[in-house]
Amino acid sequence: MKHEEAIALLEQELARFRTESYADLVSRVSTGPIVFERAALSGTTYQLEIDVLWENRPGGNVLAVGSIDDGGLRAFIPLTKDFVKTPG
Repeated sequence: MKHEEAIALLEQELARFRTESYADLVSRVSTGPIVFERAALSGTTYQLEIDVLWENRPGGNVLAVGSIDDGGLRAFIPLTKDFVKTPG
């Protein structure tokens, strides 16, 4: 897996979620993980997973955690990035 390529792809996908409102992210908390694949310019296909959950307690901050792997050994320890959105 190309580390820089995978991180760039993960950050690109997480950026879409960052633009969502707090209310929209809250609506995703109960839906479970969002899993999808994306092909990079190198031709490598990556699997991504975005989990949206409460950071500490319901009604508080929302935590979005993204992970990426190429289906190889990295699938056991995927690269991850996250962000927090506050209610205010």
